[in-house]
Amino acid sequence: MEEKKQEFNIYVANEADFRFAEEICLEMEESAKARGTGIAKRSPEYVRMKMSEGKAVIAVTKQGEWAGFCYIETWSHGEYVANSGLIVRPTIRKSGLARMIKKKIFELSKKKYPNAKIFGLTTGLAVMKINSELGYEPVTYSELTQDEAFWAGCRSCINYEILMSKERKNCMCTAMLYDPKDHYEPAETKQYFDENSKSFERLFRFKEWKLLKAFMKKEK
Repeated sequence: MEEKKQEFNIYVANEADFRFAEEICLEMEESAKARGTGIAKRSPEYVRMKMSEGKAVIAVTKQGEWAGFCYIETWSHGEYVANSGLIVRPTIRKSGLARMIKKKIFELSKKKYPNAKIFGLTTGLAVMKINSELGYEPVTYSELTQDEAFWAGCRSCINYEILMSKERKNCMCTAMLYDPKDHYEPAETKQYFDENSKSFERLFRFKEWKLLKAFMKKEK
């Protein structure tokens, strides 16, 4: 794995990386289509803005091609931070790069916003595992930001109507949060995930069955 890590240069993106913005946005869109999920669309201009603000992390190969990307968004006047738009080039997925990028953007978030709560929503067990290794804990939706601008970003998701039917209290995603003022150590959250991974897997399946079934019944 160490040899694999050495193939990437992972750093805080800057203006020199503007040339990758269009390709990154295209891959984000294609990846969302392949997964059958909806995400808020990002424009190349928006990605370049994050790069210029020093709020993005990029991974580049030795050959100078972009390999992965993620950026920071803030909500509720900086009280909450989300690490958004994580994407890895399809040809190098399952290389461990996503974990490396998540760790880098997490550290950048804590440095820029030391008092902010860092949160995320995911439908994937793999992302949940990575978050647990960083110190995130599963939480209810009520513990996330209530900033309307954040929830508006869910409108392009295919599950948005389910979210609204549950009054934003539940949906297909699992919420995770890192609170700098009140948190377990990463070793503890990792252990908790490892011990309960099967339960989380069943939870994802149960949500898919219960929420989608109820919504499809309503549609009929």
